Amino acid sequence: MFYSIKSSWWIRKMYRQCTWSIPVKEKIIYLSFDDGPHPDITPFVLDELKKYNAKAIFFCIGKNVVSYPSVYKRIIEEGHAIGNHTQHHLNGWKTADKLYLDDIATAKKYIDSNLYRPPYGKIKLFQLKQLALPRFNLQTIMWSVLSGDFDERITKEKCLSNVIKNVTSGSIVVFHDSEKSFDRMQYALKGTLAYFADKGYKFEKIHSGLL
Repeated sequence: MFYSIKSSWWIRKMYRQCTWSIPVKEKIIYLSFDDGPHPDITPFVLDELKKYNAKAIFFCIGKNVVSYPSVYKRIIEEGHAIGNHTQHHLNGWKTADKLYLDDIATAKKYIDSNLYRPPYGKIKLFQLKQLALPRFNLQTIMWSVLSGDFDERITKEKCLSNVIKNVTSGSIVVFHDSEKSFDRMQYALKGTLAYFADKGYKFEKIHSGLL
């Protein structure tokens, strides 16, 4: 498995319609969480964020929203943003266009948001263009920094280091509120919040008004 911790310039140029960071003058970081909601892990994330009065965006899988509606409701009630992450966590590169787009449309029935993040960050340019049309009216949000919490080959300490060494003001950081990532995510999230809060950073959510 190959991936880049920081989004590369050529990928950003190829997918220039996407949002990769938020231009800000203040010390602000945008935390994001993919693949939830999860009945145990998402509440852990929400509890940690609350300790720092931090806000984030949760890119939810539609079928998980259906399975855990109370957790999804808590995300919204506590002032966080939500985004569409497909109904069944489909890889756009490996999925026929109609099936992929229909899956996103299904997720829209449960996820009231005009923000979207493709699972694995993999989406065809044709698919991306379709999401901007009135049928979807979705803005695609990518990232500046991957924590790597999904990577079972790395340690939790490395996961935290990936964030601390690469985040700057306006960065969009990816974590996952999923079982696969939990051991690394919980350590890295706690460390990230403590480290950057101590440096005077605020954690804010992404919303369409920023874009």
